[in-house]
Amino acid sequence: MIVERALDRRRLATHAGRLERELASRGVLGDLIGESASMQEIFALLQQAAPTKATILITGESGTGKEIVARAIHQISPRRSGPFFAVNCAAMPESLIESELFGHEKGAFTGAVERRAGCFELARGGTLLLDEIGDMPVNTQAKVLRILEDCRVRRLGSAHEIELDVRVLASTNKNLSDVIAKGTFREDLFFRLNVFEVHLPPLRERKEDIPLLVRELLSGLNRKHDCRVTEVSPEVLAIFDRYDWPGNVRELRNLLERAVILGGSGSVMSSHLPRGFSGRPDTPQRTPEAPVVLEPGMTVDEAERALIELTLRHTNNNRTRTAEILGISTKTLFNKLKEYGASE
Repeated sequence: MIVERALDRRRLATHAGRLERELASRGVLGDLIGESASMQEIFALLQQAAPTKATILITGESGTGKEIVARAIHQISPRRSGPFFAVNCAAMPESLIESELFGHEKGAFTGAVERRAGCFELARGGTLLLDEIGDMPVNTQAKVLRILEDCRVRRLGSAHEIELDVRVLASTNKNLSDVIAKGTFREDLFFRLNVFEVHLPPLRERKEDIPLLVRELLSGLNRKHDCRVTEVSPEVLAIFDRYDWPGNVRELRNLLERAVILGGSGSVMSSHLPRGFSGRPDTPQRTPEAPVVLEPGMTVDEAERALIELTLRHTNNNRTRTAEILGISTKTLFNKLKEYGASE
């Protein structure tokens, strides 16, 4: 009976592997979608790297689907039955990130009213994604490096270490070589994370994937909103092909969600797209923007605010894209807007 069960498990594993390869050949791997040559290369790399324990660094612009890649790695790895945790290193205040990652004991700091396990501990037996790791504080980077080397974590305020069995993935929309040169990212941590690098191309460089992406996205959006939209009209597909998609797949999904809600059933037509959206790079999708006016006597803070507000108008208030253009983190941008009294 033991031998029979072992053979059954082996047959199931072989069958699952074959199905994964067949799905990848049709442009689907987990929740990752793409028939283009660049995506097929990524699928091949993931199928080789996912079964291992190696760390993987996922890079690419915001909205390209870095967390989806991380989840796909988890889904096709031997850890698929374990937990998957994703922690956004840019979204947490520096004072809380270590508690979130490493956990803490009761009384470790003001406000620590009970013991709490951190993400490294909670992800034992599974996968942990350190999202936007380029924004992690330097002091925290040193502690993460030690955890990766020793496979042990110590909660804040504890004298004891906990052994870990966790697969660590990292993602960033920054060029870490540039961040290292600025002295805000440790080179040794970069080398430790960058065993495999998976770079996601922006949507403008793989437009041949748009029809497949549209089909899959429509399926999920129909379920979400209880709609029956079956397709996108050829006219809309042509508009999509002309557009550069600065927000990448995330922008495509948001655009389709609006269209599905407006259409309800049948086909997505150009009338379901935002007013002025024609896909042409020079299309005036926004109101004309006044230039930033610098005057003698203006403070640096006033000039900075004017530039941030101009860029927000240019991106239709897309704060992630604004932060990218300005070369700052989303956390820094949010803090600046809070200073200006902008609504979240």
